[in-house]
Amino acid sequence: MIVVNTDFIPGYKVTKALGIARGNTIRAKHIGKDIVAGLRMIVGGEIKEYTEMLTEARNAALQRMVADAENQGADAVINVRFMTSQVMTGAAELLAYGTAVLVAKAD
Repeated sequence: MIVVNTDFIPGYKVTKALGIARGNTIRAKHIGKDIVAGLRMIVGGEIKEYTEMLTEARNAALQRMVADAENQGADAVINVRFMTSQVMTGAAELLAYGTAVLVAKAD
């Protein structure tokens, strides 16, 4: 599966757009990590607990988007974007979406 954030894939041509492929997840850290993150906010610096959480969420959302595209019969997903939103304190939703397409090697 080819996944790109552009509207084209070098060396390929889009032969058919199948629709929107999407995947999402909502993640939260356990209370111990939340407390540590709160202390880091007082001191300053990177809040590694949330960086890890969002990295895990991004990977899960991307995998789910690819699975959705595969279910549609796609060869690739173009115009991939990520969106995040806070759903409650310490929990965030991450959405990955793009256009599921069929591609062929360009001449």
